[in-house]
Amino acid sequence: MATDIPAHEPASIRPAVTVPPRRSRRRRRIQAITTFALVALAPILVLATVLVLGPFTVPAGLPSLRVVLLADLVYILVVAALVMARIARLVAARRKRSAGSRLHMRLSALFAISALLPAVTVAVFAVITINFGLESWFSDRVRNVVGSSLAAAEAYQAEQEQYLVEDGRAVARRLEMVLAFDPLIPEGELRQVLSQAQSDVQRGLRVAFIIDGDGALRLRGERSYLFDFIEPGRDELDRALAGELVLIRDWEMSEFRALVPLQGRADRLLYIARAVDGDLLSLLDETQETIQLYNQLERERGRLLFNFGLIYLGFALILILAAVWLGMWFAERLSRPIGRLAGAAEQVGAGDLDQQVPEEKGDDEIALMGRVFNQMTRQLKLQRETLLENTRQIEERRRLFDSVLGSVTAGVIGLDEAGQTDFVNRAAETLLGIRGDAAYRRPLAEVVPEFAALLDRLRAGEGRLDGRIQEELRLSRGGRLETLLVRLAERRNAAGALEGYVLAFDDVTELVSAQRMAAWGDVARRIAHEIKNPLTPIQLSADRIKRKFRRSLPEDEARSLEELTDVIVRQTNDLRRIVDEFSRFARMPEPDRRPHDLVEVVRDAVTLQEAGLPGVEIVADLPGAPLVLEIDRGMIGQALTNLIKNGGEAIETLIESGSVPQGYAPRIELRMVTEPGGVTITIADNGIGLPADRARLFEPYVTTRRQGTGLGLPIVKKIIEEHGGTLRLRDAPVFEGGAHAGALAEIRLPLLGGARASRAGVEQQTEAEA
Repeated sequence: MATDIPAHEPASIRPAVTVPPRRSRRRRRIQAITTFALVALAPILVLATVLVLGPFTVPAGLPSLRVVLLADLVYILVVAALVMARIARLVAARRKRSAGSRLHMRLSALFAISALLPAVTVAVFAVITINFGLESWFSDRVRNVVGSSLAAAEAYQAEQEQYLVEDGRAVARRLEMVLAFDPLIPEGELRQVLSQAQSDVQRGLRVAFIIDGDGALRLRGERSYLFDFIEPGRDELDRALAGELVLIRDWEMSEFRALVPLQGRADRLLYIARAVDGDLLSLLDETQETIQLYNQLERERGRLLFNFGLIYLGFALILILAAVWLGMWFAERLSRPIGRLAGAAEQVGAGDLDQQVPEEKGDDEIALMGRVFNQMTRQLKLQRETLLENTRQIEERRRLFDSVLGSVTAGVIGLDEAGQTDFVNRAAETLLGIRGDAAYRRPLAEVVPEFAALLDRLRAGEGRLDGRIQEELRLSRGGRLETLLVRLAERRNAAGALEGYVLAFDDVTELVSAQRMAAWGDVARRIAHEIKNPLTPIQLSADRIKRKFRRSLPEDEARSLEELTDVIVRQTNDLRRIVDEFSRFARMPEPDRRPHDLVEVVRDAVTLQEAGLPGVEIVADLPGAPLVLEIDRGMIGQALTNLIKNGGEAIETLIESGSVPQGYAPRIELRMVTEPGGVTITIADNGIGLPADRARLFEPYVTTRRQGTGLGLPIVKKIIEEHGGTLRLRDAPVFEGGAHAGALAEIRLPLLGGARASRAGVEQQTEAEA
């Protein structure tokens, strides 16, 4: 391998910046000192923690304990972060299969396992031993005694509540019976009944009241005193009024109270109370607190085990992390040079020639490999940059070529020497309705059969002098007949050998139509000038002949003369009408633009044609607000009327052809949409539809109707263009509920900053015209 580096290396080609050897040695020295300091700090922290904890009786809030534990935590976090970062680098290097990473990982894993297994084993046995000692603290006998006390207290509470419920229901039933027997019983007698019921209760009731839904006292028994009445809460009253028997436990007053709803009195409640033994209730509370304390102590058994385990784990983590860090440091010192060189070689193999390894001092093999490796990568980088520069220039030329071909409006197709397609630009895809990827490596005769004859003629020798041929072709694509100007030329290399062909073509349909329109305009002016002048003398002469010779001829000859002269006059008038149409087409007057409501103009045209086309449904979707534009109202109205009339005549032609589909309903849809900068008017029908050569419909004297003059659409197109707009014809969508698609005329008029959507503007214009 050559080792000389060319002197003409470009300024942009530089070796990757490497760490200076002096800085590298200083960094390694700092890493070594830091490693030994961390390892030496581990046993010091363990000893300090043991001395501060003592026999585990040191209060948790002692400042010295907090400081030592905080130091342990910080040490664990710092060393763990260092170890995890080193492990992450090891894993990343191992995934890259760098040389030296496998040895480094094995040594580090060996150190970690050797330190981890003994510590974990000791911690597990310690926790098990402590758990056996704590089992005796929580025996079944203690648990049963505490449980029995709680059960007795709860049984007393349940018994008192049950007695109170039964007594309340008994008193309520007696009151309900009395009220049912005599609903209008005086309160004095009802009080006696309440007092008697209170006395008859064997277990004794402290008070017995009758209250209303708001908690107000309405009636009390004779042994029920007002100072014993405690008004129930709103929630308790609502529950009782809903039909629920409500129990109220008053631990402070040593009393249970009940609210019992009285049937037949929706707003009356029975209020009774019974005294209970407060000592037993207090015993219940104490028993519950004791059980909670017992359960808490039992739950804290796990926390105590966790504390012991945490202490063991802390000591083990400190020592394990210190040992692992030390082992990984030694492993890295051994595997770093080889791993670094192997990783750089792998990156170079992947194409990154900027890789440089630090060059170590010394004459050993590792230092020599580093210097040779850096020299090799510099040479490879220089060679690759030269190659990339050449490739970049070629790619830029190709992108420029693709950009130019994609931006031109002309269609371009590239062919190889066998006539198979190499490339197709976007304009060709649009004009021909083909896909470039589908046409790749296919013969031209399959992709565009109409162009195959040109290629055959060029191959046969036509156009041999300059190697190109040109012709105007007509193609039918998507129901449209288009006129294309096609140019086919040979593509040769610098040596003159044939490499392929380039086929370029433009859509000249509009150009041909414009040329024909200009020619027809000139013809129309000549017709108007040459034919219109003699029409009046001819008509006058015919009338004079009829008047002069009718009286002097016999009756039958006079009648014949009159018929013949009438034919002359009638044909002269027809010819005058045709000449007037040509004259109108040739000398279209300038539009008299004034502010008019375009919505009203469209609506008037629709109304006019609704009367003229009674058998056709005309649907107009117009904006509700006015749209004022500076237009010639008469010319725009004439254009709209002509287009709607054409739709009706297309429907009539379809009906006359006899190909009307089943369930056919004649229909014309007119829609007006306002857009930013313009307004679009579409007139669609479900008539006979458009012919394939629809571009010629705008030429004078081209019509699809037997009685048409062929001047309607050209005049409409000129009117729209005089207003700065456009007129396009295309296939209409199928109407809802129909199966036949007709034609659609689309008018686009610019707003030109003169649109004003205000009814005030329309009213002012109307007043001005009046």
